[in-house]
Amino acid sequence: MTREAARRGPLDGRALPQSDRVSARALGPATRFILRGGADVVAPASAALGLALPTKPLTSASAGPRAALWLGPDEWLLIDDSGDEGWPAGLAAALAGVFHALVDVSHRQSGLELTGPGAARALGAGVPLDLDIEAFPVGMATRTLLIKAEITLWRVEAERFRVETTRSFAPYVAAVLTTAARDLAQG
Repeated sequence: MTREAARRGPLDGRALPQSDRVSARALGPATRFILRGGADVVAPASAALGLALPTKPLTSASAGPRAALWLGPDEWLLIDDSGDEGWPAGLAAALAGVFHALVDVSHRQSGLELTGPGAARALGAGVPLDLDIEAFPVGMATRTLLIKAEITLWRVEAERFRVETTRSFAPYVAAVLTTAARDLAQG
């Protein structure tokens, strides 16, 4: 049985916003790790991941289906949507002898993509941040709240956001965004 067949998404079968202003879709299973470590993890981790680990606050880096989001001075969320489950072993090998923590959070988290000209406004209904493109530019990523749920918010493109949350909060996050999108459509 494949990993995809064995895992059921927390948003499977749920209605998500679909309009000309904002659309949402549940993202499929991804490999996700939290990497913690000091400055000495940056070079070997970057080489193993095939992308430059971001070192500036609120930034991200991506290469193909793989991304690294800066979560703190010594913490990154690593996401791989390719289905390649071998890269974490390569990363762990590259970090051998370097003080770090590498924790698999693949089954803990769920992803949602929000797109369209109204995506920032729909998110703004529950996120206490200025999501205007000048204040929250493409590539920016941060932990924040969506009403009561902790999320990691990443602006992938001008009108495309990735929302990462725990699987248990995913239905709540989807419901909040569905309500916000409905309110946006009604004016």
